[in-house]
Amino acid sequence: MGRRTLTLGYAIAFADGILAPFTPSNTARSAGTIYPIIRNLPELYDSKPRDPSARKIGAFLMWVAISTTCVTSSMFLTGQAANVLGVELARTTAKVEVTWMQWLIAFGPVGVVLLLATPWLVYVLYPPTVKESEAVPTWAARQLAELGPLSKREVGLAALVLLALGLWIGGGSLVNATTAALIVTVLMMITGIVSWNDILANQPAWNTFAWFASLVALADGLGRVGFIKWFADRVAGQMGGLTPFSATLVLVVVYFAVHYMFASLTAQVTAMFPIMLALASKIPGLDLHQFTLTLLVMNGIMGILTPYGTGPSPVYYGTGYLSAGEYWKYGALFGAIFLAVFLIIGLPWLQLVH
Repeated sequence: MGRRTLTLGYAIAFADGILAPFTPSNTARSAGTIYPIIRNLPELYDSKPRDPSARKIGAFLMWVAISTTCVTSSMFLTGQAANVLGVELARTTAKVEVTWMQWLIAFGPVGVVLLLATPWLVYVLYPPTVKESEAVPTWAARQLAELGPLSKREVGLAALVLLALGLWIGGGSLVNATTAALIVTVLMMITGIVSWNDILANQPAWNTFAWFASLVALADGLGRVGFIKWFADRVAGQMGGLTPFSATLVLVVVYFAVHYMFASLTAQVTAMFPIMLALASKIPGLDLHQFTLTLLVMNGIMGILTPYGTGPSPVYYGTGYLSAGEYWKYGALFGAIFLAVFLIIGLPWLQLVH
């Protein structure tokens, strides 16, 4: 797919989409897996950062990568850490359960449209000057030959990854999602794919455990002392007379726009999500489960707005291929496009299926 710049953009999008269900961290998936590969490609065309030649192809590739990972982060419950946190907060603060399949169905139509449209939109709105070349396929074939065939450990890992996804999708009534992840981790150690020392050395994973345990407990504590209910009662009083759909529309737009104030999606989910749920519970006739899903599946697409909006954002901004002005400009433009598609397709779809 690398012979044409547009199809190369689709290759990046599809690679991210394939990895997203198995990688509950968009930083690990995009910044840690996709970026180390595509950072080699601009050099093949003499496209340099912080230089007019960045627009040859480098800027296009970096913007396709960050924008599509925002889409795939919304497509799957296991697409990023903030999604998992949001589901747990919904369960503890609003007593709303959200499954992997419910999430996929809720965002499916929007996700498919955006994933297919985003590389083309970047190609049209932020066009590269290099349109086609044989450099990428030649380079990729050489790199693939150096890698050689899949090892037994790699095949075993692929099988266990599929097992984890299968348990997340179909085993929810029998096995808790966390238990499924632990089962697969233990099997990885038993089969020698990873060692206990490998797991101990994974500092970001332990950091996530510590932060999430604290954040969920703090959010639950705010509910227990009555703060969230107090705040919701005050704000709900200002929304009298709105229909459930109108109230949902207003809250969705506010929740999306307020992401400009947050340096990560996890931070916004922690601070705002329980409050929005409490507020929604005060609006007569509003379906709380439907509203919960509506806010949850937006988590990923909000990340496109700013250079600090989601985990991979600083990595792509830091490459030098995307200037500050361009990032804010196209972040606002693609944020508006993502939100418009979500409102036009996603809200009616959620009304239909829930």
